[in-house]
Amino acid sequence: MSKHEAKHCPRCNRLFECKPGSITQCQCSGIQLSVEETAFIGAKYEDCLCIGCLHDLQKKYEHFKAKYSFKK
Repeated sequence: MSKHEAKHCPRCNRLFECKPGSITQCQCSGIQLSVEETAFIGAKYEDCLCIGCLHDLQKKYEHFKAKYSFKK
């Protein structure tokens, strides 16, 4: 089991605690991302992000999807 670790968010550089050993207590468990949102975020970032950036990128994906979705 992995230990909790302090990480800097690669997007905003905010310090946060990552808890891969207790994922239900990790800050990232406070957001539900779709497969598409996860792929959108994962295309740019390989490491964990803080919860604030996850929420922000989820909103950016919604705007991206709305802008580039085409109606038939």
